[in-house]
Amino acid sequence: MTARTSTSTRGTTTVVILDTILFLLLLFIEPSGAFLLPSNHNLIRAPNKLQVMSSYMETMQEAATKSLGRPVQLEPASGGGMSGGGGASTSAVIDKETGDKYFVKSATNKGNMLRAEYLGVKAMADTHTIQTPTPIAFGQYDNKAFVLFEYLDFCGGGSQFELGVQLAKMHRSLSPHNNNGQFGFDVDNTIGATPQPNLPWMTDWADFWDTHRLGHMLKLTGNCGLSKPQVEELRTKTRQLLSHQPAPSLLHGDLWGGNKGFCKKDGNVVPVIFDPATYYGDREADVAMTYLFGGFSGDFYQGYESEWPLPEGHEKRKVVYNLYHIMNHYVLFGGGYLSQAKGMIQQILRM
Repeated sequence: MTARTSTSTRGTTTVVILDTILFLLLLFIEPSGAFLLPSNHNLIRAPNKLQVMSSYMETMQEAATKSLGRPVQLEPASGGGMSGGGGASTSAVIDKETGDKYFVKSATNKGNMLRAEYLGVKAMADTHTIQTPTPIAFGQYDNKAFVLFEYLDFCGGGSQFELGVQLAKMHRSLSPHNNNGQFGFDVDNTIGATPQPNLPWMTDWADFWDTHRLGHMLKLTGNCGLSKPQVEELRTKTRQLLSHQPAPSLLHGDLWGGNKGFCKKDGNVVPVIFDPATYYGDREADVAMTYLFGGFSGDFYQGYESEWPLPEGHEKRKVVYNLYHIMNHYVLFGGGYLSQAKGMIQQILRM
């Protein structure tokens, strides 16, 4: 510290005091902007946004490097790609080493949700039956979690017939617990922003649906305004309708029109599905949801039937499966979905 001189004793004293304070501050401040306290105190940090972003990107790079088995240098890029449901945001990054682009889905305080999505997309990708955004890595920095996916070049057009064929092929991938005929998934996940329980695994499909799907939504909706006897009647009737003993197929779980599309891959336009709520269950549940909000043509159903025809009774079970999604929409959005759910409940009770 350079000494200062002054003709005024009072002025000199003031300058020395100010310089001393400045010197002490410089001793106790890191270049990073954090205040350093003695070892018997906690470190009080006030990182700036650039530092947080740098550490977040470094964490993502480390996760990608470990997954890909090669050095990765990521930087932000334009583009977002798929939707960001469940409260997640979407972005893109590019690897400066290779020029490869990746899609990023991130969220704060939703690490379990994104890890479940990573595992669900990975399960679908591992079947090698239908295109998904290949999951690259999952990670977390502080309370912000992320999933890194292959970046897909989405486009219009494409064959809905082929989409149906490939979905049916994916449905032939059965539960790894199939020796016990088990339904569920390795983790609980979400349907939109709503928690979706998949555990414990269950050996009976009707039990699984009653506990983890219908029963779960009845709790979240206050029984849709039904009386106790009406709730018991609905659950009993649903069990009867789901006594057909389906195989535990790998399901997308949230297959509405907004979660499918087409992309360019190796010079071809191919079907792609994304944003799942994956679990092992009755394949009819996936097909049923495609009827709810449009986006699937007759070619899609012809393609599916050509690969694996649906069994007798699927038309009735379609209402049962879609009630779950309408109840969930009431949980998420309220409004007229309650009256729609009540109408479907009456339809089921008349079957």
